[in-house]
Order: sequence, then C-alpha cells, then structure tokens
Amino acid sequence: MSKAVLVVGGAFGDEGKGKVISYLAIKDKIDVAVRGGVGPNAGHTVVSSGKTYKVRLVPSAFTNPQTRLLIGSGVLVNPQLLLEEIKLTDVRSRIGIDYQTGVIEEEHIQRDRMGHLKEKIGTTGTGTGPANADRVLRKGKVAKEIPTLQEFLTDVAGEVNNALDLGKRVLIEGTQGTFLSLYHGTYPYVTSKDTTASAVCADVGIGPLRVGEVIVVLKSYLTRVGEGPLENELPAEEVVKLGWSEFGTVTGRMRRAAPFNFKLAKRACLLNSATQIALTKLDVLFKDDANVKRFQDLSTEAKMFVEKVEAATGVRVTLIGTGPSVEDMIDRRGEV
Repeated sequence: MSKAVLVVGGAFGDEGKGKVISYLAIKDKIDVAVRGGVGPNAGHTVVSSGKTYKVRLVPSAFTNPQTRLLIGSGVLVNPQLLLEEIKLTDVRSRIGIDYQTGVIEEEHIQRDRMGHLKEKIGTTGTGTGPANADRVLRKGKVAKEIPTLQEFLTDVAGEVNNALDLGKRVLIEGTQGTFLSLYHGTYPYVTSKDTTASAVCADVGIGPLRVGEVIVVLKSYLTRVGEGPLENELPAEEVVKLGWSEFGTVTGRMRRAAPFNFKLAKRACLLNSATQIALTKLDVLFKDDANVKRFQDLSTEAKMFVEKVEAATGVRVTLIGTGPSVEDMIDRRGEV
C-alpha cells in the first residue's frame, strides 16, 4: 500500500497550487490525481511548455499525459465548462467524474449573481453557493443524471483507494484556501463549504490515514479576491508599484494584496496538519531570484525569508517557486 500526497491552499486562494500540482505530477510521475474542493469558483493557472492554461475543473495534474484524472463526489461541476476544459486540455480518454459529483445549473448561477451573495459577500458568481445549498436541501442534481457526462462516470473513491492498495502514486488536489473555509475562514466572507485538508479527503472518498504528506501552499505575499478582511492590506497603487498586481483567474478582478502574514501561515499549517510547505512566487518578492533552480543559489535575503517562514510555522519549506513555468521550482525534498 502507498499513501497519498495532498496539496491544499494556506491562505485565501490564489497561492499557486496549480503550479505546484502540475510540477509534482511530472516530477513524481503521479499515477492518479483527484480533485476535491468546491467547484469552478476556483481557477488554477498552469504554465507548461510555454503555454498558459487556466482551468477551473480539470485537475492541474493534466500536464503529465500518463496521469489518470478524477473529480471527487464532493466537488461541483458546471457540465458545459467541464466539457470545454476537457477539450482544451485533451484529456477525454483519461478523466473520470464520480456518479455523485454535484451539478451547477443555470438557475444557480443566476441566484449567485444577485442580492446578498453578490453585494455583500462578493462571490465569483459561478453558482457554487446556491448549488451547495440545494445539495444540502437534497434537491440538487448529480452527475449521473446528466446525459453529457455519462461517458466519464466512475466510482472515484473506489478508484483512489484501489490505486493506493496497489502502491500507485496518488495526488489529491484541494482548491480555494484555508481561510475561505466555511468553518475556519473569515466568515461570512468565505466559500460554501470547508476547504481544509480534512474536507478534501472527504470530497474524494478517502480516510485521513491514507494521506502520507500534506503540502500547504503559501505565496510569498498575500492576495485576496472579493470582500472580507485582509490584515495590513496595501493601497492598489502600492501593489502595482511593488509588482504584486494580479487578476483573478475566474473573476478577472484585481486581487487585493498584503505582505506575508506569518501568524496566518502558522494557523494554516495547524489546521491542515502540514508536513511540508510549498512557497510560491519568491521571484516576485525578490526579483533577482527569478528562475533559480537551487536553494544555495538564492540571494541571502531570499534564504532568510524562507528560514523565517520555517521558524514561524515549524514546517519545512520543501518546494519554492521562482517563476511562472512548471520548471521554475526549487525542490528540497531530497535534502537532509
């Protein structure tokens, strides 16, 4: 038997999980990658072989053409969007969706784009909140009822657990971030379910003892889309001046930004039982460290920042992103 590696966001989403997952899929020769999390309200950006992909449902591990891709029963799918992404990433022959995966209907999208959800919470308008609400009320649709999804239907929990029994390499992909969790986040400015590692296990149908490593992804500065608290938030003009300006993959809205928050990072590691940290966009914080591939080649300032993150969280930083491409990664997992 083997144990799964679980990747989860440690802030407000936008941490760079797509890059980390796509790197691991290739580097670790992942056999099965399964997506948990909420639904298409989370977007992952993957840059591979000079091409940029923005995916909201297809697992970011699609970069490895040998990886079996799955979407767990705890996820919500928009059938039309999913079919578009399957075509974009050319994964039709190797993607599976659980029979019980929830479905977003047009009326869910309309409800998400008006009233309280839009005006106060600042949701993405993708229909995930209303769809999850209907699911709790036991009146939502699931994938097995949708004709266009029939060819992809499978028992995801069965596949994942069987793969682990056979000693295969399994990667579990979380979405959103820890502090968007319905239970552990900045309520009410949160998503419509829990987003921590424990919830992701439930989404894909494995017990916690089947996870061997939990990698919490943290960005070298904080960003947040939509409403809700953001400690030490910087004015938009300063964000632009620092070169931290980003735009949401799903919404296109400019992300609010703040300096790295060591207290929040420690809390994220606690809530997720983190065994490793992946630190992304170090090259944005330290411009001279762009595309560096070895830790010893980083600037003194960058090394000190990484060491400060480790000291504050008590968790080792094993992966460090130094550029947008999948290949721009320092991998310290083999170091003593």
